[in-house]
Amino acid sequence: MSNRRSFLQFVGSLPLLGSLGCSVAKGPKRDYLKELGVRPIINAAGHYTMFTGSLMWPETVEAIEALSHHYVRIEELHDAVGRRIAEMLGAEAAMVPSGCFAALALGTAACITGSNPDFILRFPGDMTGMKNEVIIQKAHRFPYDHAIRNLSKLIQVETREQLEKAINPKTAMLMFLNKADPDGKVKMAEFIEIAKKHNIPTMNDAAADVPPIERLTQYIKMGFDLVACSGGKGIRGPQSAGLLLGRKDLIKAARLNTVPISDTFGRGYKVNKEELVGMMVAVETYLKVDHKAEWEEWETRIKTISGTLASVKGVTTERFLPTIANETPHVRISWDPAVIKLTAEQAQGKLREGEPSIECVPGSYKKGTLEVSAWTLLPGEAETVARRIKEVLTQA
Repeated sequence: MSNRRSFLQFVGSLPLLGSLGCSVAKGPKRDYLKELGVRPIINAAGHYTMFTGSLMWPETVEAIEALSHHYVRIEELHDAVGRRIAEMLGAEAAMVPSGCFAALALGTAACITGSNPDFILRFPGDMTGMKNEVIIQKAHRFPYDHAIRNLSKLIQVETREQLEKAINPKTAMLMFLNKADPDGKVKMAEFIEIAKKHNIPTMNDAAADVPPIERLTQYIKMGFDLVACSGGKGIRGPQSAGLLLGRKDLIKAARLNTVPISDTFGRGYKVNKEELVGMMVAVETYLKVDHKAEWEEWETRIKTISGTLASVKGVTTERFLPTIANETPHVRISWDPAVIKLTAEQAQGKLREGEPSIECVPGSYKKGTLEVSAWTLLPGEAETVARRIKEVLTQA
């Protein structure tokens, strides 16, 4: 017990230095990317997995380094980190899975198997006697629901009447994609009310929904039984970690479906000790950030880009906020094709191939525009992005 107490005191003593924007810990002297022939990029897109998510807080990097010097009992650390995160976010319980996809899978498993050891052993190959249907609104279907389709039968509905009619003794869970709330006919509060009326657990995918910071706690308070979040986006924790928050019995069941228990479907969803504590420290750090000042900095970067491009004939810029997910200041850049004879896809290609290599919001060129996000830019990069876009468009 004394060793455990000493270890938790050590973890709790990790420094939380003030950070703003995308500051990063001092890098190593060895240039690994150059060694490997991999070009670094300016990420003007946002926290996308294809661009390696976010840059971790220096405090998170420090925690990862500190934990790399210790052996621990991984289950004990899982318990301790889960308790700390739950306390910070006002949840009954919490766990750190290996990303939001894993959170969706483990949350689904928890609703199907509960803590029944026979169910857990047989799941998902033999689901005899288990509830195996998950109801989702058609407008809430998304690529990452593959995590749920792997383990259950998805039942699509559109209206409240269809939803209630679809509920039956095989219904294990109701699934909600948070960013799709404006598109679905059954809105969030009504969705929760229906689930509670029928005593069916709910899970909300809120992968990329912070900032604002309030969303880290909002959905649990509203009554969702499980909430899944990415660790390597706005919270700026390890890219291969995430959060699953919710009811104590369901978090317990999710944990029973994964490491360190060997004979489980989730054995491969491993989270190492460094990521566990790194994720905890990322949450601690994120809760202490001056979010008002951070937002003002993002707005300044957008104004820098728009201001630089204002002098280019035929170019129009528009500041906008994406709906719910990645809801931070962006700028949409479009141009008159009669003046600038270059498609948006060609412009993105030139930015990617140039020096430095720059990535804009994925797929924005399909709409005939370039979209730039401010929150993943490092100090000074807004000016570089603006200059390069101006060069590409002017040359065309």
